Amino acid sequence: MESKFESRIGKVNRSADVIYRMLSDFRNFSGFVPADKIKNWQATADECHFTVDMVGDTGLKIIEKEENKLIKITAIGENPYNFYFWIQLKEVAPYDTRIKLTLKVDLNPMLKLMASKPIQTFLDGLIDQFEKMSY
Repeated sequence: MESKFESRIGKVNRSADVIYRMLSDFRNFSGFVPADKIKNWQATADECHFTVDMVGDTGLKIIEKEENKLIKITAIGENPYNFYFWIQLKEVAPYDTRIKLTLKVDLNPMLKLMASKPIQTFLDGLIDQFEKMSY
């Protein structure tokens, strides 16, 4: 069963171009990877591969980009859940870009019940981090 989760809309005091260039290249993410949770981080511009304790090897791939507006990501490799993750950007004024995250994932009803709050907390936490970042 497909479930959809959306973050709150965040405000970043940078141009959409600066944010897009940062977030559309996985090589820029190495500084954000928590070393205590993720091991063996490897990245190209459009793919990253890593190991998560108790989960195993996995990866992400950017499958669609619309400059300064959209980055769409999915899982690669063996994953128990199919998902799509969107990063949407909208520049409303110079140095005022709005950002929204959307996650669509196949979850059974029981797992959705257990995972909904942590997923929502995760998405809103990412928005909090994006708002504080100095790109």
